[in-house]
Amino acid sequence: MNDSARPDDHYRFIGKPLPRKEDERLITGKGRFTDDFSLDGQVYAAMVRSPYPHARIVAIDAARAKAMPGVLGVFMGADCAADKLTPIPHDPVPKTRYDMKLHAPGGGAVFIGPQLPLPADKVRHVGEAVVMVVAETKAQAMDAAEAVEVQYQERPFVLHSEAAMRPGAPVIWDEVPGNILVDTYFGNPQATDAAFARAAHVVARDFHIGRVTGVPMEPRAALGHYDAASGRYTLYAGSGGAVRQKSELAAVLGIPAESVRVLSHDVGGNFGTRNRVFVEFVLVLWAAKKLGRPVKFTATRSEAFLSDFQGRDLVTKVELALDENGRFLAMRATNISNVGARCVSLSPLGKGAGLIPGSYAIPAATLRAVAVFTNTMPTNAYRSSGRPEVTYAIERLVDAAAVELGVDRIALRRKNLIRPKDMPYANAVGMTYDSGRYEENMDWAMAVANWKGFPARRREAKRRGKLLGLGLANYVESSIGAPREETRIKVQPQDLSGPAHVDAIIGTQPSGQGHETSFAQVLSDLLHVPAESVRIIYGDTDLVRVGGGSHSGRSMRHAATLFATAAVALIAKGRAIAAIVMDVAPESVSFSNGRFVSRDTNRTFDFLELAGEAARRDLPDALKDGIAVVTNHEMHDPVFPNGTAICEVEIDPDTGGVALTRYASVDDVGRCINPLIVHGQTHGAIAQGVGQAMWEQIYLDPDSGQPLTGSLMDYGMPRSDTLPSFKTEIAEVLSPTNPLGIKAGGEGGTTGALAVVVSAILDALRDYGVRDMPMPATPYAIWTAIQNAKARKAAE
Repeated sequence: MNDSARPDDHYRFIGKPLPRKEDERLITGKGRFTDDFSLDGQVYAAMVRSPYPHARIVAIDAARAKAMPGVLGVFMGADCAADKLTPIPHDPVPKTRYDMKLHAPGGGAVFIGPQLPLPADKVRHVGEAVVMVVAETKAQAMDAAEAVEVQYQERPFVLHSEAAMRPGAPVIWDEVPGNILVDTYFGNPQATDAAFARAAHVVARDFHIGRVTGVPMEPRAALGHYDAASGRYTLYAGSGGAVRQKSELAAVLGIPAESVRVLSHDVGGNFGTRNRVFVEFVLVLWAAKKLGRPVKFTATRSEAFLSDFQGRDLVTKVELALDENGRFLAMRATNISNVGARCVSLSPLGKGAGLIPGSYAIPAATLRAVAVFTNTMPTNAYRSSGRPEVTYAIERLVDAAAVELGVDRIALRRKNLIRPKDMPYANAVGMTYDSGRYEENMDWAMAVANWKGFPARRREAKRRGKLLGLGLANYVESSIGAPREETRIKVQPQDLSGPAHVDAIIGTQPSGQGHETSFAQVLSDLLHVPAESVRIIYGDTDLVRVGGGSHSGRSMRHAATLFATAAVALIAKGRAIAAIVMDVAPESVSFSNGRFVSRDTNRTFDFLELAGEAARRDLPDALKDGIAVVTNHEMHDPVFPNGTAICEVEIDPDTGGVALTRYASVDDVGRCINPLIVHGQTHGAIAQGVGQAMWEQIYLDPDSGQPLTGSLMDYGMPRSDTLPSFKTEIAEVLSPTNPLGIKAGGEGGTTGALAVVVSAILDALRDYGVRDMPMPATPYAIWTAIQNAKARKAAE
């Protein structure tokens, strides 16, 4: 941590690298993942999925399937319609006060493309569920699904967003004849045009940040139960937001929200892909009532590749205007998001829209933000939703400007980075960055990566016949997410079930981020109780009534803000109870060094001791619930984590093989609650971004629309032996937007990774004149670029 960014350090547990207490449970087989749950009498569901990207459903013949052993039911779109199931109420437009406000062409509401549990008219992407078969065993259900005969009438399809926008393109939804569901302009076009008119240099590039998928460790799964006596439905399904899913499931089923309980405990991989309701979640609940048996669905790995919500897929066209001294004057951008066959989330488009200038002081900018329907799987928010894409664009553009102007890329960045004295900084498209020391991050990262030693390393690599390249990318990202959150905290006395402890129920739930540890650290410091005495309770909608779940780096910021507010109320309540217990005047009681004390007695209590005393007394009505509070808030102000990533790669020019030799980052997360957890999050986030830059790609055959990356044999993933040891540092420039100064620490590693890896590869290939490298930068792609460059040179 650099001294200039050091926060107050008077906390006992905040800022300490406590080991995660949930890990022992998870690594000893005591996790509660979806497939760990089984219910008496449960049966199994299998889906019949569309083999076509676009086709009308002509007829479905399920007679043979219904007659097969163990089959209990075969359900299709007509059955859903008969039972009046409604579309999943996806609400894709962000709702916080300072979001970039997206709208349909010409203004107005966005048509999202209704997602019924099973379609009755036509299919709009390969892998769309058409029929559900339920049987006594999973094998019987899968065999019967194979026996269902669906007659399709194929229709023209379109896979790429730009192709979908062209006149005459196949129409996905009749309600949107041009396939464009969002078309919104931001910025100041007059100022931007004037700046471009007087610019000494203009640099322009077009990029496609391709489509990837989350590849969770546990494939998507759901277990549905219906209790006829109470009329209640229960869903077991890992997700990023149980409260939201409860209300959406109830809406589809046409029942009150209180009739649905969602249990979402441990999540075997998310990063945004599981934050929205899947059709199978509805279907298992619906079938459980119809059959009077619990129904379980678990996707195969290939099904997950076909039907999980996917990520990225943005086309961005960017231009940068510079003056004769290399100062940035203005920027233009057109961002085109491929939302797939239905619009599940506009978070990637909206969050990216506000950050197109990146970390740089660009006085004027204009942006056209477009969302387009295609015959592909819907895209959803995916780790650092929308920010890696726009960071890739601006950082690649700055590198290109340095090459075209013949100037040093670091000097060009240094000249244009936003200064600390300008914070808070309103960028040219309307986002106001709260805090940050961008140039310090860059200098620190360069020192960590031994930037100065690179020329010697490059010469040594050249002697071995290798090409060494060095990349750098600055980033700024935003963290906000759903604005509402609630916590219910109670200090529980010792009883037969165990020692005294603090229960904290909260709506933001983990999917691997270590909330059970880090949340406890915050409450421990605020209440002066041992961290191990704090229990974080989440993921059960019978307990959690309000909450936005885990996404957009919101969890710790919301939780800590709630806890800080709740602590004040808990102390006030504790003082009132302590006055009764100690038989002193309430105004004489204070809370000092973790104990309730009074000048009128030598008796003192900490929170845990006081809870035991309170349990033994007949308290007034206002204090009957003991030391307990309910705290709600709405948080609309975004925060802006930021940092710098540096990557070094070595390329074999004979094969195109590329190896990452070093990777360093500095990430400003605001106040860091647990550096051990933050470093782990950073490592995983880097790996996720590097994966897309070098290996990961959802590839669809342009002639048939078929996904050709439908298994782990086809879809490249980072592994421990393909990544170097990371050198990561944490900067702590406190945000003024919340009591503890927290920003976010889970997504920064991904945000800069795409840009920095490609930057390093292009730096290694610079002597060949290679100026562009589409992702993923596979060995074949690199080898091809080298061969093409040699051919061009030979032809000169």
